Amino acid sequence: MSQTVTAAHEPLLRIAKREGTTLPQKILVRAIAILLALVVDALFIFFVTGLNPLSVYGVMWNGTFANTTRFNWMLRDLSILLCVGIALAPAFKMRFWNCGGEGQILVGGLVSALIMVYLGSNLPAPLLFAAMAIGSMAAGALWAFVPAWFKARWNTNETLFTLMMNYVATSIVACVTNIMRGQASSLGTLNKATKAGWFPIILGQRYTINIIVVFVLMFAMYGYLKYLKQGYEISVVGESENTARYAGINVRKVTIRTMMLSGLICGLCGFLIVAGKDQTISTTSAGGRGFTAIIVAWLAKFNTFSMALISFLLVFLERGASEIASAYSLNEYAADIITGIILFFILGSEFFINYRVIPRGAHKEGK
Repeated sequence: MSQTVTAAHEPLLRIAKREGTTLPQKILVRAIAILLALVVDALFIFFVTGLNPLSVYGVMWNGTFANTTRFNWMLRDLSILLCVGIALAPAFKMRFWNCGGEGQILVGGLVSALIMVYLGSNLPAPLLFAAMAIGSMAAGALWAFVPAWFKARWNTNETLFTLMMNYVATSIVACVTNIMRGQASSLGTLNKATKAGWFPIILGQRYTINIIVVFVLMFAMYGYLKYLKQGYEISVVGESENTARYAGINVRKVTIRTMMLSGLICGLCGFLIVAGKDQTISTTSAGGRGFTAIIVAWLAKFNTFSMALISFLLVFLERGASEIASAYSLNEYAADIITGIILFFILGSEFFINYRVIPRGAHKEGK
């Protein structure tokens, strides 16, 4: 009788953590997720907008691959997003939820812009670029140090702290740029006449240096997290602070050091935006990449090479949505729904990669 009652109250489905998922299995699950997303998108496109789904997908493809110029623009945007993802990777691997990448980019870009404007005519190009890079990295690291120190000292909530720092950084940039523009209607392009502080044109593009720097960073961060002692300490602290302390690791030191590294690279990203992309600074210079990069870092499980693929997908979707809105005169929300559905399925596929659903009684049969 008791066995019957127990069986009756046993849940129909049980969720268990999946162990040992192989790379081909992960690729297969994500491929299936994307295909299902395309099917759902096709239904939305046909029944809501009345457009031909295949034509819409073709327009999305053209947003990146229609010509060399668009492909180069994609590489430009990908390099910036990937740079922020690389910056967040060590902090996230340590389970320090750095949601302040936006602010760290802005303060780094602001310092870089100030050095560009006020020292551009006094320093030769190599020294100017060095000063801009060092200044932006120092600013980003300092901005990240504040929440890291409070976390290490008083165990404050790093998510809320870093988010609030974003608003402070945005206000500082708004204040300083208003002072810099004086009576002008906008700040505009900096050093437009002299081009001091602008990256040189290489292979026909001014942002070629951005791509090279981020490419090097991708390999450097992978090696740092996987092979160096500091990367090992980050992993241990992320798994268990108590275990780290038992192993003799200074958790406070690792927390502050890792977060400052994260901020330093975000600050460097601000420098790349100012010198190699926009040649100016504004409250929108970060462009939401500090938040988008959270998706990049999390989906890639802090593997910088996987981050490159995910960054490409996100930039491809972003540019595709813009192209759809332009080609079919759709409002931006309809285009964002199309890309949002794809992202939803990709994020949902993580559940099936990390967990498995077991029907009632399957565990008794050895399944």
